[in-house]
Amino acid sequence: MTKQRKYWNIAKEAIAWILSLIIIVPFLMILFNSFKTVTEAATMSLALPSKFMWSNYAEVLSDKRIFSSFFNSLLLAGVSSLITLVVSAMASFVLSRNRTRANMIFYNIFLLGLVAPMNYVTTMKVLQFLNIINTYTGAYLLYSAMFIPFTIFLYFGFISSIPKELDESAIIDGAGGGRLFMSIIFPLLKPVTMTAIIINFLNAWNDFIIPLYFLNSSSKWGMIMVMYNYFSTYISSWNLVSAAMILNLLPIIVVYAVGQKYIISGMTAGAVKG
Repeated sequence: MTKQRKYWNIAKEAIAWILSLIIIVPFLMILFNSFKTVTEAATMSLALPSKFMWSNYAEVLSDKRIFSSFFNSLLLAGVSSLITLVVSAMASFVLSRNRTRANMIFYNIFLLGLVAPMNYVTTMKVLQFLNIINTYTGAYLLYSAMFIPFTIFLYFGFISSIPKELDESAIIDGAGGGRLFMSIIFPLLKPVTMTAIIINFLNAWNDFIIPLYFLNSSSKWGMIMVMYNYFSTYISSWNLVSAAMILNLLPIIVVYAVGQKYIISGMTAGAVKG
């Protein structure tokens, strides 16, 4: 190994550590402050608490809004991810296998969704016209509409890499379009499917805009909106705010830890040229 390459590897490792610290340091600060007293937490330092105050978590969990908002977030993220998954997988299969001029136009329109911003005024009017404003149904459809372009992009590239001979063999054996997709193609999509589930679930869980503008009822709010209220309610009690933030992060950490091995493989597979 040449000296130049060795120095380059050291530089890359140093950059990786710096980027990691940018994420780790704030997380540790929140974690430590969640166990401190009100006075200690007010300094927002990285110092360990003089005494671990587990009562902070007990006090936060005593708030009924935490449990209701947790299940609201779980419902919004889970259902919208499922709708996105089903629609995107089937649409990508049709677009990838039948590349007519019209289908390629539709595919490019979907890709516009990756860069085109949402018009909130128009969206609000559409939801009001359909009478699904401030409903879970409206939120499911909005999240799905936001996530489908990226998910189709992933699926399209992955399905394009699957040999068409598998389709032909299944058709010769008497399989129809639905059975071909469900029995042959979809089981092969596991890496990109896991990637789509994780990314879409985390995006829905962390989203602040949709609940703020389109779910006016506090009973339908998820964890993010409850965190927002905690900042105003407990502005002087950073220990409680930090404890609530850690509780909000736990599902995200679990989901990512379970499926992180699929993320890189799925992103790479979905990025191949179709």
